[in-house]
Amino acid sequence: MDSSTLPVAPAPSSVLFARGVIARLDVWDTLRVAVQEGWGGSGATEKRMWLASVIVDAFEETVPTPDDQYVEEILVQVLADEFDTDLQDGSAEPVAVDLVRLWDETRVGRDDLVLRFEARADRMRGKRAVAQEVPSKDAEEWEGEDGDDDDDSPMDEDDEVPQLMEPSSEPRGRQEPEIDEDGFTMVKGKGKAHR
Repeated sequence: MDSSTLPVAPAPSSVLFARGVIARLDVWDTLRVAVQEGWGGSGATEKRMWLASVIVDAFEETVPTPDDQYVEEILVQVLADEFDTDLQDGSAEPVAVDLVRLWDETRVGRDDLVLRFEARADRMRGKRAVAQEVPSKDAEEWEGEDGDDDDDSPMDEDDEVPQLMEPSSEPRGRQEPEIDEDGFTMVKGKGKAHR
């Protein structure tokens, strides 16, 4: 057997990073609800794993290394495209920050953060994720005294921040995914260019 045809094992730091990405996505409540409720269709669990591979590839192959804004754009776009979820809860930002931190730490062989996310994912396994309901804009409680449903007043400290938008029932103008020469689906950020 020719040694040039043998697959090359990934670097230990790459394996550690991939473990951290999977664990971090497993504890992201928004994604947990989307998978649990089947917003991504019957292959929602596989889509979560595919998202993990997209993130790992982005860090392994992109120069300069992706920053948290770039990673957040990937997360928001994948939830929109693959899970029909218009993410407005701001939860992608801390996930993106954690993923960049995981990358930095695993490059130098530190596994503390990976182990913490894996332990948290183990504790959450089998537990049902719960999303907070976001009232529809036309609900009576949102209407002002004059019947106007536009509420421009600032939020009070006691007001709850919506955690998740339900998937839209209206069809969106979805673009067909772009497939590269190796058969992988290309993920593109919306709006901002990668720095």
